Amino acid sequence: MSFSFDHLVFFSNKPEEAIPLLKQRGIHAFKGGRHEIWGTYNSLTYFGLSYIEFLGIENLPVAERQEENRLITHIVEQLSGEKREGPATIAIRTDNIERLAFRLKDEGFKVYGPLPGERVRADGQVIRWSLLFPEAADKELMLPFFIQWEKSDVERRLELEEQGLIESHSTGNPQFKSVGFVVHNIENTLAIWGRLFDLKNGEEFEDSTINARCRKVEMAGTKLLFCTPNGEGIAEKVLIEKGETPFLVNLTGTGQNGLFEILNGFWRFQ
Repeated sequence: MSFSFDHLVFFSNKPEEAIPLLKQRGIHAFKGGRHEIWGTYNSLTYFGLSYIEFLGIENLPVAERQEENRLITHIVEQLSGEKREGPATIAIRTDNIERLAFRLKDEGFKVYGPLPGERVRADGQVIRWSLLFPEAADKELMLPFFIQWEKSDVERRLELEEQGLIESHSTGNPQFKSVGFVVHNIENTLAIWGRLFDLKNGEEFEDSTINARCRKVEMAGTKLLFCTPNGEGIAEKVLIEKGETPFLVNLTGTGQNGLFEILNGFWRFQ
């Protein structure tokens, strides 16, 4: 089984608002499409095959009826509660989702799926995939979900290039280098994530801009960065307000330099 970073999901009341806001920073985002069976829709921005999805609710009654799709139950709960908008979860791409489902069950996780999914693209084409959602006994523990696309990585990249969606940004040559998560305890989180897939942990370091100790995890596509607050600062504020969650987008090659709060998440441009 192979594992690669697929995408980061932002929950948004109006996903279309991401388009002009990111354009101000030279990042190209566009209207994605609709998930009619789930009552949601999205906007997207691509960095190679790694991308960021801004997901919103289009039809609340349909979204509220979802039980197996834990991403939809999550967005309904979060947008109606105090946590509201911002980075919420990530998807990890795999090439054998059925086998992964059995493995996760054997490891003691509660598993939802695999579930079929599809999106009607703006040009009318239907894109299809399968989703898998693991849950641990500790409900506060943040976990990713998994995706397997109907088409291969090569086919998908060619389609994205033909549509002009890869390398379409107007600033430099931005790369989605890593996504940062705030967690209560790095060691405990990585021990459990390690049961999901093999992770190669990097050395621990201090990030003074968010006042946290962090550890980078190598993954194909986009790296994962786990951070535990040292005290008062950005990381602690997010952990108190939202709990364990992705919160930081690290982009390199942007021709810019700084840490910005955009769309209820933090973006580091380098």
